[in-house]
Amino acid sequence: MSFLEIDHLQKRFARTTAVEQVHLEVTRGEFVSFLGPSGCGKTTTLRIIAGFESPSSGAIRLDGVDITQRPPHQRNVGMVFQSYALFPNMTVAQNVGFGLKVAKKPAAEITQRVEEMLHLIKLPALGNRFPYQLSGGQQQRVALARALAIRPQVLLLDEPLSALDAKIRVSLRLEIRSIQRELGITTIYVTHDQEEALSLSDRIVVMSEGRVEQIGTPFEIYNFPRTSFVASFVGTLNILRGQVADPAHGKILVDGQEVFASRGLERARTGDAVTVALRPEIVSLGEVAGNGNRMRGTVEDVNFLGSIVRIRVRFTDNAISLDTFNNPSLSLPQRGQALTVSFPREAVLALEAPPST
Repeated sequence: MSFLEIDHLQKRFARTTAVEQVHLEVTRGEFVSFLGPSGCGKTTTLRIIAGFESPSSGAIRLDGVDITQRPPHQRNVGMVFQSYALFPNMTVAQNVGFGLKVAKKPAAEITQRVEEMLHLIKLPALGNRFPYQLSGGQQQRVALARALAIRPQVLLLDEPLSALDAKIRVSLRLEIRSIQRELGITTIYVTHDQEEALSLSDRIVVMSEGRVEQIGTPFEIYNFPRTSFVASFVGTLNILRGQVADPAHGKILVDGQEVFASRGLERARTGDAVTVALRPEIVSLGEVAGNGNRMRGTVEDVNFLGSIVRIRVRFTDNAISLDTFNNPSLSLPQRGQALTVSFPREAVLALEAPPST
């Protein structure tokens, strides 16, 4: 049975539909990320769950109770905002204990809970400081502690790391996931950063233009995208355009070279235009033994990216990038060199429509 149910939500603003029939069932203790570009409806959905927006239709149920019409303070959810939203005239300890004070908890209970939260976020000695005396990462930890202090049933995070630099983002997202697992709290996380969603989540909800494109585990979303939007938005992707040569056997012509998908193209006809998607890490230099695909091309560029070397190979109208791990004995091809690239049939994603740009 689901712990949090988002039941066919719809939200309209005048003539604009921000959220269109979003339905999701979240189990207790699950970490779910809403992933998508700006304006796709993910934050609006989060605000409806929190009670800051009312849906045009649909319902929110928490542990079997309909909370759709309840105000935010009666939903028992904790919210962490992108902008931290700390009170500048309060100390760290006062910020963390604010929700408990509003709930009229005894002073001794508030003090004990604040100490627990400061230890949880690894800032036990900073309770007397003010927000302006903290770094951005420390302020976001305090915002997280404040949301958790009230012991919410659900934790909501609205792009909490977007204002931080890259190193702090990586460190803090690991802490967020560690804390979430330690507490076992059901969590909804909004982000436009695919790496965050892939690394943090039990499941990902990919959204575009107010609609859910796909729901699945990070493995499913990355390896088996169901729509062209998901394939192009999540991860680095090669896009090859060709024509269907034999739909029953999944045969496609790309710049005159045969490429086979893992299965037939059920809805296609011979001669139809088709878009083929490939992840760079699945492509290999040279001919690989087996029944995979091989294409002959010319090296267009070689980019050294530290742990990875990305090689771009041009055919005629199409080109493909492949990633290989760097090592001291690696022999790199030269620009203009003719070579063969290989990739397995099951890696070929034949998309029915060109990906969104």
